[in-house]
Amino acid sequence: MSCRHFLTLKDLSSDEFRALIARASELKGNPAAAKRADGKTLGLIFEKSSTRTRVAFEVAMNQVGGSALFLSSNDSQLGRGEPIEDTARVLSRMVDCVAIRTFHHSQLESFARYSQVPVINALTDDYHPCQLLADMQTFAEHRGDITGKRVAWIGDGNNMCHSYINAAELLDFELTIASPAGFEANEALVAAHSKRIKLCETPQEAVAGASLVVTDVWASMGQEDEQASRLAKFAGFQVNSQLMGNAEHDALFMHCLPAHRGEEVSAELLDGESSVVWDEAENRMHSQKALIEFLLNS
Repeated sequence: MSCRHFLTLKDLSSDEFRALIARASELKGNPAAAKRADGKTLGLIFEKSSTRTRVAFEVAMNQVGGSALFLSSNDSQLGRGEPIEDTARVLSRMVDCVAIRTFHHSQLESFARYSQVPVINALTDDYHPCQLLADMQTFAEHRGDITGKRVAWIGDGNNMCHSYINAAELLDFELTIASPAGFEANEALVAAHSKRIKLCETPQEAVAGASLVVTDVWASMGQEDEQASRLAKFAGFQVNSQLMGNAEHDALFMHCLPAHRGEEVSAELLDGESSVVWDEAENRMHSQKALIEFLLNS
């Protein structure tokens, strides 16, 4: 049985991406407008910890009359070595949609190949497309169309950076990236989207003229042992008011959270007027509700 999956932003067309952003804002203003999912179940398989993603999915399903079933790797046979394709075959006969948070993107792809129901990437080491739905919704609500704008990514060339690269292509904005040596974004992905991307040597260069500045923690989940060494290597890449002074006067700041105040972002900026991180966090629920609606009705 053929079904739509959401493994990266490239599973959407540009028009579909824009429509999801608009639909998320519509549902935010009028939750009753959502298509009902009575009797539908969303399976959540998480190998990594989560706050915003898990809560957003569970609340979204609850609000449209469905339910969510949470499984950590310790709660399922995956944790005991069951092949992921076997888990996919079984679960997709019992639930209506599956969201997976795992380390290796290839595991997500394997699950999707054998699933009879839509599969959502709730975060892998390579991509975090659900966060971009919320980020782009938040920008649109505060500043309108992002087409032609400059977005600056400061820090690790990680899964968030990779998803911003995909978003730049789909929504037609320029992405400037400043990363410490050895922590650059995937070279092949950058090359494939070179018309949208500018690699910068310094954060100041990347932020110049930006309408949106984004960063993430310096050590992501699974990299805790590198925390101390990364602190030294990422020195000079903190986003603060001084750095934001190089951006447009009304530039927004975003962070997918959780944030480490005093490391990748200063406390005064995170809690300041240019920061929209709390709207961004709330919009995870609205955008994921729009995504579930889209996938269940495709």
